[in-house]
Amino acid sequence: MIVERSLDPRWLSNTWLVGDRPGGHGVLIDTGGPMEPILAAIEAHRLTVTHVLCTHHHHDHVTHNADYKQRFDCPICGHAAEAELFGDLDRELAAGEELRSGDLVLRALHIPGHTEGQLAFLVNESRVFTGDTLFKGSVGGTRAPGHGTFEELRESVMGTLMALPHGTLVNPGHVDETTIGAEWESNPFVRAWRGVDDLRDEPCTAFGQPARLLVEARDYDGGTKCQVRFEESGALDLVPGSRVKR
Repeated sequence: MIVERSLDPRWLSNTWLVGDRPGGHGVLIDTGGPMEPILAAIEAHRLTVTHVLCTHHHHDHVTHNADYKQRFDCPICGHAAEAELFGDLDRELAAGEELRSGDLVLRALHIPGHTEGQLAFLVNESRVFTGDTLFKGSVGGTRAPGHGTFEELRESVMGTLMALPHGTLVNPGHVDETTIGAEWESNPFVRAWRGVDDLRDEPCTAFGQPARLLVEARDYDGGTKCQVRFEESGALDLVPGSRVKR
């Protein structure tokens, strides 16, 4: 399998090129990274691009959708729940739906939370592209436009992604690759949700509201991500550490 990446220096968002073999077929997963490295890799590997696959609708993941569609005459694919937010979907995908690109078999996994229509793409049962749901050492937030709930995101991580074999490679929507096994063992959120590590339960404010800080971890951008419980409502949330004060 061929896997190439382009990383946007502002948003740290990835465009992934996945191909079956040199001279074969491939897909693009998210398009927020610069085009030049991806176009060079497509040419070097002599790939025919068959699909643009979108994990979700946020601007840092769809920047070059139209450019790739025009260049390769390939459909833009994403979850039906976000069709209106994309505005340019050619194919609406459902949970569990499979696509083929040459020798690649890609299965769409619905992993709501960061957004309601968030998708992961499991490729040949060995590598999963997780968008903004699971990162190396962290997880996605539940405050971005079109977000779902904390409970949805936790279930997407624990019930869907962590159910994959531990050797499965993870290619996230931002920065570096990891594995399911590595995140099972070392991701602070996963460890807390497994019951391995105790919750911190420290007083704080989040977005100016009284809350309890339960989990804090280094995030992909060098900041932190926090799980909090709001005092008044009891609601759980995943928020940027910059919005948490102690």
